[in-house]
Amino acid sequence: MGRILKLLVFLILVGMAGLAGYAYLGDIEPETRQVTQPVVLDVR
Repeated sequence: MGRILKLLVFLILVGMAGLAGYAYLGDIEPETRQVTQPVVLDVR
């Protein structure tokens, strides 16, 4: 049972390190574009 727990902890740590590495080194820039929308104000 201890081996399974150690393996699970190891896999979680490796997964977290991989996710952190992808976040820093991966290409995850948001797509930017200009949005123009007219606004109608109902002022009396």
